[in-house]
Amino acid sequence: MKRRQNIIVFIGIMTILLLSACGPQGIQNGYNSDLEEFTFTDQNHKEFSKSDLKGKVWIADFVFTNCTSVCLPMTSNLSDFQGMLKDNGISDVDIVSFSVDPELDTPAALKEYAERFNADLPSWHFLTGYTQQEIEEFAKKNFKTIVQKPANTDQVIHGTKFYLVNKEGQIVKDYSGVSDVPFEEMMNDIKILQK
Repeated sequence: MKRRQNIIVFIGIMTILLLSACGPQGIQNGYNSDLEEFTFTDQNHKEFSKSDLKGKVWIADFVFTNCTSVCLPMTSNLSDFQGMLKDNGISDVDIVSFSVDPELDTPAALKEYAERFNADLPSWHFLTGYTQQEIEEFAKKNFKTIVQKPANTDQVIHGTKFYLVNKEGQIVKDYSGVSDVPFEEMMNDIKILQK
């Protein structure tokens, strides 16, 4: 009898542990973080807001066109991932790249940058149209990541993660964006959110 009780307790504990490993909506190691409303300017000089993404699953990141290090592999990785999504018949997934150097990153500069990476622009939005202070605060408050432009350099310090956002506009997970990008995991998580 005692052994049976121990087995039941063990099964109960294991069930709790397994369930706690899955975050909201069944995403492994997921979380829910609210994302505030925003209205910025895209690469076509048009207003683009969080409401334009309502009902869509999307990926966000932070880059800038004058970057000499991490932005290049990040944007290349997202371009590859955009192709993988198409190859796997996964549609209605947007990508949003927030510029961390809005003074230099005009819509025209962002469009030229996007074209260098063969970005499919109808579903990939490169955003600017805010001050340096605004993007630094926006990144910290919403994505819990650093954006900082030191006075003595033309480079910007920023995080290198990709962020998965659900149809309700909540950030539910982040992934490495520079190396060892978990493309399959990202794709599986997107499939879960699109159900």
